[in-house]
Amino acid sequence: MDEQQRSTFLQSASRFPPPKGIKLYYGTAGFRTDASILQSTAFRIGILAALRSLKTGGAVIGLMITASHNKVSDNGVKVADPGGEMLTQDWEPFADSIANAPDPDSLIQLIDEFAKKEGIPLNGTQAAAILLGRDTRPSGESLVEAAKQGICSVIGAIVNDMGVVTTPQLHWMVRTRNKDLKASASELDYFDQVSTSFRCLIDLIPKKSYHGIGKLIVDCANGVGGEKLQVLKEKLNWLDVEIRNTGKQGILNEQVGADYVQKDKVAPQGFGGPDVGVRCASLDGDADRLVYFTIITKGNNQINLVDGDKILSLFALFIKDQLSILTDDTCEYQPRVGVVQTAYANGASTKYLKYLGLQVIFTPTGVKYLHEKAQEYDIGIYFEANGHGTILFSDHFLCWLEDRKSTEKCLEKKNAAKRLWAVSKLINQAVGDALSGLLLVEAILQHMGWSVDKWNELYHDLPSRQVKVKVADRTAIVTTNAETIVQKPPGIQEAITALTVKYPQGRCFVRPSGTEDVVRVYAEASTQEAADELASCVAKLVDQFLGFHI
Repeated sequence: MDEQQRSTFLQSASRFPPPKGIKLYYGTAGFRTDASILQSTAFRIGILAALRSLKTGGAVIGLMITASHNKVSDNGVKVADPGGEMLTQDWEPFADSIANAPDPDSLIQLIDEFAKKEGIPLNGTQAAAILLGRDTRPSGESLVEAAKQGICSVIGAIVNDMGVVTTPQLHWMVRTRNKDLKASASELDYFDQVSTSFRCLIDLIPKKSYHGIGKLIVDCANGVGGEKLQVLKEKLNWLDVEIRNTGKQGILNEQVGADYVQKDKVAPQGFGGPDVGVRCASLDGDADRLVYFTIITKGNNQINLVDGDKILSLFALFIKDQLSILTDDTCEYQPRVGVVQTAYANGASTKYLKYLGLQVIFTPTGVKYLHEKAQEYDIGIYFEANGHGTILFSDHFLCWLEDRKSTEKCLEKKNAAKRLWAVSKLINQAVGDALSGLLLVEAILQHMGWSVDKWNELYHDLPSRQVKVKVADRTAIVTTNAETIVQKPPGIQEAITALTVKYPQGRCFVRPSGTEDVVRVYAEASTQEAADELASCVAKLVDQFLGFHI
């Protein structure tokens, strides 16, 4: 680090002192906490984003200011790597270190040591490029300014402020710009691509099987998704969609949104009796999660939930159907399809996917693990029950597909190739995207001529229960086999297994929380009473092994 760079860091860092007595940690969602204490963190992660760009040879890096489904007083900051995916795990310890450095001198020393270790030039000889975005939170503007200060304190770094965007839009822009250096990858380009791909899928529906599937009502969590969905509605002249909870009146994520609907299994605010039986969907605050639901009866807000597992199953079924048309026994190339889940996926969904003949693979909890595993397949599909997920297509498969859709003589096979190609353009391959996912669900339902109820009948979820147990030290629990088996402490897994086998269709696992000193217990069984009882018994077992005992 030369003296000019050192002086620039020192001068700018002194304006953003870290909060005293608070330690922050970079998790799957980046840093996320009360917005009032994030100025210093946003500044410092701006520096990290610029360093990441330098490390990757000047690739475009994304920096998003959002707290997703958290309450409006929170905010967060996270980095998107060149492929649009989350920041590589190798850099998370460095993110923690610089976020918690107590003063400018300590910060500069950490940066200098890290830059030397990683071979990052800090002399202004190389340019760095950052795309910066934020959601609709009032605190976003000041945190964007702090992040800009951090980025621009790295000599040679250039920041491009994309304004208010969904988190998936920013990830898409980063991925697209790095794949095609000539692409502008603006928000308008995003809207053009997803709307064109959606229209293509609708146009490819066989006329003899086309059925209207009725009205859709979308809860936008009073977040950024409302204004963006309105743009898509106008571009598509989509008369059968009604957009609610746009943020013009309600409070972000307060009794609205995908997280609230999925966890509490109730309808969001603004939905009621007149909506009984109508197909409804919920986005979360930054529009990277999506769930569907229908209200069951007038007079209460109880719902039939169609969660991320069901969305995954719908996508997997459609892709399998198109591949079966396109590839027969004479086809030399048989694309490898992998469906990736975590242990939290309902056992009924896993059974259904295997019934379809698909390969199901499990990873530890966290989108970064799911995404990484999905990349190993020609077509990798992943979703969490909370509604976050996507479909990844390998470059080899897309090259083969492009050739097939232009050279295939059989019209049915040509159309199957075109549908799969349109799916690859519609779905956001960088990250889970509620808007592109919503359009894909709608296109497939129209193709199938299915109501939301028929979709929900693909399989019936096993009753489940989640509880958490406060423990003295969560690191005492060590798991393996995608977090489904406890290695340490000895004896606990045998005890869990002995309890689980007593319940028909029983399944239970425990795992340490990534953020607090609790152990999470998940249980399934053939009845809700049995699932509740199994979860309670295993929770008592965890407490015996690891709880607070005097």
